[in-house]
Amino acid sequence: MWDRPDRSIVALVSTPSGFTGRTRTIPVETPNWNHVEPVNTALRDLLGVETSVLRLISVEGGSVPFGGVVTYHVEAHGEPDRTHLDPADAPEPDAEHRLPWARLGGPSELVAWADSVVTRTGPAAQVRTWNLSSVHRLPTARGPVWLKAVPPFFADEGTVIKTVAAHDPTLVPEVLASAPNRVLLSQAEGANCWPVTPEQIEDVVPRWVAVQHALAGEAQLRPSAVPMPDFGLPDTLTHGDFHPGNWRSSGVVIDWSDAVWGHPALDACRLMEYAEPGLHDLIRRVWSEAWLSHRPDSQPLEALKVAPRASRLHNAVKYQEFLDNIEASERIYHEGDPQVELREALRLVTP
Repeated sequence: MWDRPDRSIVALVSTPSGFTGRTRTIPVETPNWNHVEPVNTALRDLLGVETSVLRLISVEGGSVPFGGVVTYHVEAHGEPDRTHLDPADAPEPDAEHRLPWARLGGPSELVAWADSVVTRTGPAAQVRTWNLSSVHRLPTARGPVWLKAVPPFFADEGTVIKTVAAHDPTLVPEVLASAPNRVLLSQAEGANCWPVTPEQIEDVVPRWVAVQHALAGEAQLRPSAVPMPDFGLPDTLTHGDFHPGNWRSSGVVIDWSDAVWGHPALDACRLMEYAEPGLHDLIRRVWSEAWLSHRPDSQPLEALKVAPRASRLHNAVKYQEFLDNIEASERIYHEGDPQVELREALRLVTP
């Protein structure tokens, strides 16, 4: 979708015997700061042991969240080849808002929990880690399964997915196990929907609207911080981050941890915030026709005239919550996001 600068990494390495030093700068294959599978691959080749990335410490250069020289704190699962390590100061032992998977032993504890549920046929791969989630891919005889952990300020993803599955199990991955702030999921087949196609919109949107209609009623989650006029539509479960990167080409929707109880137009707006402008009329038509099929007396198109402002305000509150609840070194991912959303909300009301 856009040019992404190259990423190199420096690892501050802790081992079972303590902190051992830092690597020199190493190039890695992908630019995304929170995509850490290639980081662990490069470190295994260099140090001769398996590693887990705990957290981002600093970035020089790049453009959020891509590229530059990224320094991580890394846990080595064994004693590394120290000829590739230089002396350095150890990372701070603790910090406010540090999440469990960003601490020594945290990734291993998550994998051990998953191992109590499924039988792996090979090593667990740490795919992503940052302030909003930790994701591992685990090979099993039935195919890969996904271990995800999220912060306590997010929704209980296992419960949300089961709630959706009760009405349309084809819309979500299967929950294999869940516990507070963690879930184990089946593989969601296909690729993400960048860029989203008309066919995908016509498939996913009506199915999601049908589930939202079925779930309308008494709130089951915390409400959105930004209410809006209903236009004959009910407050219901909203995905919270309904962009095409969270859709799979198989028609499955993933990443339900942003879910809140609110006006369903918030999800339609989130989709339009990421879809090409040429698809916006299609999204409006498909979404409004879906709601009219369930609520003939509603005014979904009128709702979509107001909802873009509410969506931007909702986004601003959400991003500020991230900033208020993550440790200082990882705020770089979200700094300025609330202001961007507030400027967009203002633009939508300025003649």
